[in-house]
This record gives sequence, C-alpha cells and structure tokens, in this order.
Amino acid sequence: MGTVLILWGSDNMQNININTWRLPREVKGLLDNCVKYLIPQSRDELLSLAMGGEGTDLFEVAYDVPGQGRIKEATVARCKNGAAVNYTTEYMRRRDPDCMVVADEGPTDKPRYRDRFGTSFNSLRTETFEWFKKQSLIVMPFTPGQETTGYYGLLIAPDNAGFFAAGLGDLQGMIPVQEVPHNFTPRTIVYLAPPFRHTHFEGKQVVVHNRLENMHEIFSYNLYPGPSAKKGIYGLLLNIGEKEGWLTLHGSTIQLITPYDNVATIMHEGASGGGKSEMIEYVHRLEDGRLLLGRNIVTGEQRRLTLTQACALHPVTDDMALCHPSLQENQRKLVITDAEEAWFLRVNHIDHYGTEPYLEELCVHPNEPLIFLNIDGVPGGTCLLWEHTQDKPGQPCPNPRVIMPRRLVPNIVNEPVTVDIRSFGVRTPPCTRERPTYGIVGYLHVLPPALAWIWRLVAPRGHENPSIVETMGMTSEGVGSYWPFATGRRVEQANLLLRQIKDTPDTRYTLSPNQHVGAWWVSFMPQWIAREYLARRGIAWFRPEQLIPARCALLGYVLRSMQIEGTIIPQWFLEVNKQPEVGDNGYDAGAKILYDFFRRELPQFLEPDLDPLGKEIITCCMDGGTIEDYEKFIPA
Repeated sequence: MGTVLILWGSDNMQNININTWRLPREVKGLLDNCVKYLIPQSRDELLSLAMGGEGTDLFEVAYDVPGQGRIKEATVARCKNGAAVNYTTEYMRRRDPDCMVVADEGPTDKPRYRDRFGTSFNSLRTETFEWFKKQSLIVMPFTPGQETTGYYGLLIAPDNAGFFAAGLGDLQGMIPVQEVPHNFTPRTIVYLAPPFRHTHFEGKQVVVHNRLENMHEIFSYNLYPGPSAKKGIYGLLLNIGEKEGWLTLHGSTIQLITPYDNVATIMHEGASGGGKSEMIEYVHRLEDGRLLLGRNIVTGEQRRLTLTQACALHPVTDDMALCHPSLQENQRKLVITDAEEAWFLRVNHIDHYGTEPYLEELCVHPNEPLIFLNIDGVPGGTCLLWEHTQDKPGQPCPNPRVIMPRRLVPNIVNEPVTVDIRSFGVRTPPCTRERPTYGIVGYLHVLPPALAWIWRLVAPRGHENPSIVETMGMTSEGVGSYWPFATGRRVEQANLLLRQIKDTPDTRYTLSPNQHVGAWWVSFMPQWIAREYLARRGIAWFRPEQLIPARCALLGYVLRSMQIEGTIIPQWFLEVNKQPEVGDNGYDAGAKILYDFFRRELPQFLEPDLDPLGKEIITCCMDGGTIEDYEKFIPA
C-alpha cells in the first residue's frame, strides 16, 4: 500500500504509513488501485469537503449512472451556521423501514439478500469494490459506541459525499488520522456507494449487512445517513451485544434536578416518533408562559397549567443507550452511557420562531458549524430550524434533522448514570366513541416489570410517524423498538431484554402517550408533565393505595390523582374512559384494537429457546391476564 497521502487542508505532503493497519485484503486492494484516497485530519476539513471546498456556496452531489446519465442526489448549501443538505426527492428525506437486508448465512430473522433479490450478494460486493477503484475516496476511521466497547470502525466513501462522512464522523466519533492507533483494526467497515441505488434497486434505499468473522460490513447504497451512518451502526452494536450478552437500548435519558434539588434519572424508550428527542427538551410553553395540557378536538376546549419553574435538564442520551456489562457490576438499577458522539435530532415540531428557544439558540448560534438535513438553508444565510424543506408546495417535510455534537449541548452528562425510571412512549391517534382507536392511553401509566417487557416486544410504531416512509395502520417497530436495526434473531433480543429487567429490580417502569389522549390533542405534554411529576415526588415508588388498575390490563395502573405545583390534572387525562366523548364503550373498543395488536405480534416470540418465564408472560397476555397476574411474574 502507498504510504504518502495528500491530506485535506495540508500545504505539504505528510507521510502516513497505513501498512500497519490491519485491513481486509479486498480493502487493501481497492486502496492500492483507486484514483486517490484521503484521510481527514479534522472535522473542519470534512465540512469544507462537504460544501465543495472554499469558494463554493452551493455544492451538488451527483453521480454518473450507466444508462441514466448524471443524477443529482442532493445539494449542500454553505450557510453561516453550517451545511444545509437537501435531497432532490421526497423519498430520500426519511428512512425506508424496509431498507435492511442480511447478506451472510448467520442466524437472522431479517430478509436475506438472496431471498429478496434472487441472487448471491457476492457479485454485487465485487462490483462495488471495482466501482470504488475508479473513485477518489474518503477513508475515515471512527469509534462506534464511543470508547466503552473498545471497537473501531472505518468508512470508505466517494469524496463528493463529504457531508455523509462528516455526519457519520459527528455521530460516531471521527478519529483524526494523526490519532489513529498504529495497529488500527476495524470491527466494522461502512461502504458508501450511492449510484447502485439506481442501477440495482430501482431507486430504493438498501443497506446490506454482511456479518463476517471478526468483521461486520455495512454497504450503504443510498445517501440518507439514517439507515447506515446512524441505524447501521446501531445494528453493529446490537450484533456485538447479541454475541456478548448486552444491549444498546433505543432510548433518550435525562437527569432531572427539581427546584427542590431532588435528582431523578429517566430513560424514555419507544419507536421512532415516540418522544425520545422531546424527552430531553424543555417543556414547550404558550406565549403567556403557561403549559397547554391539551385541546379537545370535538369541543375546542383547552386546559392549561401554570408551572413557574421546571426541572433543570442534564441530558445523557438522545437515542442510543449503551448497557455494557462493564457498567453494571453490583448494581440493582440499570446503568447506561451514551453510545453516540452526536445526536440526530428531528425538529419537525419546531415550525416557527420561539417554539424551542433552547435548541434554536444552539443551532442558530453554534460554537461550531452544524450539519442540517431537510431544512431550507440559503447559501450565505442562516439555516433556521423552522424553515423545513417542502415535500410538495405547502407540505413541509416531516423529517427535518440537525446533527448536534454532544460537546455543544449545555449540561451534558458524560459519565455513566443509574436509571431510576424507564418510560415507554407511543404515538396515539384521537379516540372517540364514534371512531374508537388505540388512543386510550392516559397521561401516565405505571407498569409492572413483566408488562413493561411485553410493551418492549410489540413496540407500537404509532400514529403519523414522521421519521420513516409512511406506513398504514398500527404497526410494530419490533422487539426493543430497535428491531428495524438489528440483524439477528428477535427471540435473542427478547431474552436479553427480559434478563436485563430481572437483573435490575430497582428500576421502575411507566408508559406515556404523545399526540392524543382520547379526544384531546396533547402533543408531547404527557411525557413532559410525567417527567416533572415523577422527579418532584422523588424516586420513592407509589404505594398500592395511590394506584388504580387501568380498565385495560395492558395499560397497567393509573394514578388516583396527579397534582403538579398545586394544580390537579383532570382525571379524564388519566382515565380516558371518563371523557364524555369516549366513555366506556369507546374505551373498550379501543382496548380491543390494542389487544388484537398485541395478540398479533406476540406469537412470533414463542420460539423453543425463548426464556420459559417469557413464555409464561406472553401466554398470560394472550389469555387476557389481569394486572395481578403480571405482578406475580417479576415482583417489583
């Protein structure tokens, strides 16, 4: 291999010997034979490359595609506060939930490449390597899972996709070339080859996972970083954890400091759109400073709450919580740390100035340039979070994003934390007597551990999910709500989740909806109110007399009453059947929809190697078990 590289931003040649790197034979071959390859020295160099170099205000990311001519995939605008990336098609502005395929013959419940496309992946793999040999490349080392896992990764990408490399570098922790270990040995390699989306996959997003011995290859055949730079690396961590016996949970984590100096740590899990990013945001206020608890969609009535001082927020994780065994020793509560170096924040709810001042200030006046996606940034202007790219005239893209490095987030917690409460979020549609739905979830439910495990198996994707290509009806995100990113077997993940819940008996479980509570539109207020309430009352758990079994056993318990700073939350926000627009009949019809969904999703876990306790819990649910039944499985 060559030992002399030209580095971006360097005035002189610099000698970098990568013969000491332990790379696969094919990688050595393509680097020896490509036009050139460059290893970035810094984030600034990657961002400059992403925006086409100095003097370029609007850079086009385009490729010559055999038989189709030159196809423009995206534009990158140089804004005052960073790079605004915009894709040319609506389809590419969010993750396709069916993009993953597995190429190897290892254990998996996911679609295999040969089954979906009718041929072995080997020929396309070879063709991809041959394409790389004709390109100028970026070769970028990074650290998946931060330093906790002890593993390294490598990105190989065309050099006109600098924004993708910069985004992955932010998310996973780019290693500058001068800091790469002498015997650098990647555990994963991400190959980015965008033109193959058009030549082989009819324009669809496809990410191929190829799990080799001691190497996890990720072939990204599209430029949207969600399925690969973000969720592809998540899949790598899940695969390693499946082999080593640990999990990377799909959750945001916040450490709360109340006005009375109580400290509580809540991790909020759930499918995409389930409120993870919102859980680490400050509560949204009306112009007069009050909180809008909800607006009745039938009567137009509004309920507000005065909250003079909210809890101080110390964010820990946004989306990926690493539960490495080195953190858990002799702990009865779950211990986690962040698996990422930056957060892939969705900002579709910020549709005008002043919606989220905390985040808006971070993005309008950042200490370092940021990377924005699906936001209408004008070259030379300031990229504004509420100026979402239009999918169609008058229809803003529901998935605008900003990649926020953790080091830029105020009060960030960089050390591992113990989790007091694991909350689960679900997007819920409106529910009325005339049009019953599963929108019967109240503001706050308390779940026994066994029932909390069941919710993490079915993981409802929920109502009007903004993060992925649209799907119809109530669907599941799969086990742990991270199943779309996993490459192995769902029963293995179910067993790991159950063992984790049993091994951390002092961590408690709650459930909160977003968007609707019965006939009331509520946005993300239930989880914000639950957060304030749970932190204020302290980490001592509820006494039995404070709880009422929910009318639907799948929803655990509801509170007899809920009071924040002297204001009582209306009971119909806690028990949806008490809303006159819903009533017992509408509620029970919604409960049937919920039960039908659970009974449709749970049988797939009844494999011979499912934990026997798990089989009992699932059987209980299928038989319509009571809340008392769930309590007996794993006493809290």
